[in-house]
Amino acid sequence: MSIKKPDIYTSLLPAAWIYGLIVRLRNKLFDYNILQSKSFGIPVICVGNISVGGTGKTPHTEYLIELLKDDFDVNVLSRGYKRKSKGFVMAQKGKSTIEDIGDEPFQMWTKYPEINLAVDSNRCNGIENILKCKDNGLKQGVIILDDAFQHRYVKPGLSILLIDYNRPIHNDAILPAGRLREPESGKKRADIIIVSKCPQNISSQDMKELTVAISPDRNQSIFFTCMKYGIMYNIFSKSKKLNTDDIDKEYSILLLTGIASPKAIIDMLGNRTENITTVTFHDHHNFSNDDIRGIEQKFNDIKSMKKIIITTEKDAARLVNDRHLSDDIKPYIYALPIKVNFLDNAELKFNQKITEYVRKNSRNSSLS
Repeated sequence: MSIKKPDIYTSLLPAAWIYGLIVRLRNKLFDYNILQSKSFGIPVICVGNISVGGTGKTPHTEYLIELLKDDFDVNVLSRGYKRKSKGFVMAQKGKSTIEDIGDEPFQMWTKYPEINLAVDSNRCNGIENILKCKDNGLKQGVIILDDAFQHRYVKPGLSILLIDYNRPIHNDAILPAGRLREPESGKKRADIIIVSKCPQNISSQDMKELTVAISPDRNQSIFFTCMKYGIMYNIFSKSKKLNTDDIDKEYSILLLTGIASPKAIIDMLGNRTENITTVTFHDHHNFSNDDIRGIEQKFNDIKSMKKIIITTEKDAARLVNDRHLSDDIKPYIYALPIKVNFLDNAELKFNQKITEYVRKNSRNSSLS
């Protein structure tokens, strides 16, 4: 197993030490109940990480939605990063926009309109408002907290911690020297640890070595997942589809991303064609008029009869209603769905853990 050691900015280690001291003190205040964590009489699943950047929270949250939505009343509560609204907002059909709830929540709600989705930076307030929207609390229901591992004012019934295979937390440092939001010891709060973004061909030996390095407690379960790619669809005409397996060396691709790390997508497409032009922006980037004009110009400069624009579903959520986008380019823009695949035949074990927890704790649930 050869994982590149992450860059650590040694000149910033003194600042990281101060930041780490503050975070440790905050965690101790919660551990000793000086700061209060509130429990709710409903199943609450927290999905999060202790490092900044993309660990795959949204695909894993969508996996939970897929797993639970047919049998339970699924409610997703997110912060709604970079939204333009304030306070608690419940997504409403035909009314809520990406500006109201943020790009990742909008992506999930668009894919799963049958669930309830809300945003609130105050997760306690968010849960209370979700329950107020129900006449008698949640019956056979569950709340999934998206990206809330550090939001300790809520005490979840089940915590899932994601660790990026390519940047394991035991090799990292605290902000700003590294990318950890809190010390590695914060992993002890997790019930389930998932090593995400693994290579599809990761060996059993590599998984064993990583498990030893992560050193989970006896009461913690550890799983390994990789990302798999679904059938692409045109974001303006979803009936127009394209399988990634149909892409060959004749294709020319403009890959448009505003995510934490597009490397895995670039590698996947690079196995199919060498003709890839990348246009990358920061995570959650809002496209300006100049951005759109530049993207269109780059696409028009590609001289090929088989050319397309591929983007992520998160970026597609921002593009689909962009008034600056010309009609000429819309037929060429395809979204690439990203899904989670459990390795080592562990999917059934994970599913059972989740469904048993929800079923056991969701009967006649109400605010407590």
